[in-house]
Amino acid sequence: QVQLVESGGGLEQAGGSLRLSCVTSGRTFSSYAMGWFRQAPGKEREFVAGITWSGGTTRYADSVKGRFTISRDNAKNTVYLQMNSLKPEDTAVYYCATTLYGLTKELKRYDYWGQGTQVTVSS
Repeated sequence: QVQLVESGGGLEQAGGSLRLSCVTSGRTFSSYAMGWFRQAPGKEREFVAGITWSGGTTRYADSVKGRFTISRDNAKNTVYLQMNSLKPEDTAVYYCATTLYGLTKELKRYDYWGQGTQVTVSS
């Protein structure tokens, strides 16, 4: 069974930083890319950042460019999301996911999802 487990969320003040981690297990080795998504209360789940396993290329939502950085450690089967200069609008449940497609922001292309980790940014 494929498992993705996010961690690192919590309560942070505006302007602060958090680093999220996503540890994968099971048959995720063949995944082409990993992505981070977030879903705020009453909102649609949206793409935040993605990274390829093989090429090291990244993609970011416009709303987080320059503030968030996605990275990976393949030896640990882990992807990270470094979140700096946090804003209250970053408050959401953050999910990691894996896809066998190319690096994409389309939710339907991601096959496996973690349970999410709550990020709350106070103003």
